[in-house]
Amino acid sequence: MPTLGNPQHTIEIIQKHKFTFQKKFGQNFLIDTHVLDKIIQAAGVTKEDMVLEIGPGIGTMTQYLAEAAGRVVAVEIDGSLIPILQETLAGYDNITLIHDDILKVDIRALAHRYNGGRPIKVVANLPYYITTPIIMGLFESHVPVDNITVMVQKEVADRMQEGPGSKDYGALSLAVQYYAQPYIVANVPPNCFIPRPRVGSAVIRLTRHPAPPVQVQNPGLMFTLIRASFNQRRKTLQNGLTNSPEVPYSREQIAAAIEQMHLPPAVRGETLTLEQFAQLANVLPEIPGIPPLHACIQ
Repeated sequence: MPTLGNPQHTIEIIQKHKFTFQKKFGQNFLIDTHVLDKIIQAAGVTKEDMVLEIGPGIGTMTQYLAEAAGRVVAVEIDGSLIPILQETLAGYDNITLIHDDILKVDIRALAHRYNGGRPIKVVANLPYYITTPIIMGLFESHVPVDNITVMVQKEVADRMQEGPGSKDYGALSLAVQYYAQPYIVANVPPNCFIPRPRVGSAVIRLTRHPAPPVQVQNPGLMFTLIRASFNQRRKTLQNGLTNSPEVPYSREQIAAAIEQMHLPPAVRGETLTLEQFAQLANVLPEIPGIPPLHACIQ
């Protein structure tokens, strides 16, 4: 089977199977071998590794992963791609193909079955609409993950690695950085895909922290405060938290906590670091009923 990093081979496969791109799945197939090589290198894939690939498409990256990894488990939601994948991946005996929605898959069970419960590596070309739920789902479900190397919209990659003071800094930045060290590996222009997306993309590697970089008694409370702060980022931290129906504290309690942290009363939430949000959660009085971790960072 010819390698699909070649655009001509990709087009031939698409035409042969009369494949129709579906907007609801955000399908854009990578056709640049240099980018494929960068992804494999960034993820640090070796023959000792099991790689979970989310959304293999027609198998372009899957072929590259199979050459480098010990085992590849590829999960594809689009049933019309399964016959194509069975053809393009027929020459490989170390690929397991699963037709399912990754958000419904028991990834911990996959890691146990195919990798003895050892940390896996995740590689994906993720559509914008599903990027955050997938990444946060992997982190929050405590799946054994070494790193996640993903192609995402450039704007989303920027948000993941930004710090205080940037317009791109927000709840997603803090959520990702609580769990992992983000590093943008490469920017990828639209002409590297079929069909061409309207926006630029980037490959970002998220290397899982062995332990959280901050000590917080209730991570769920911390992320509730983070969400509330960035939902009204133009307001002061005190007003943003007071106005949020999610935050179960009075204006006086919030003001006292801000003062205890030696922050100015007019401080904005967008200027606080992850460490400061952890500190704020720790100094506020404990209230039962705060959910464990956040529902979903947007």
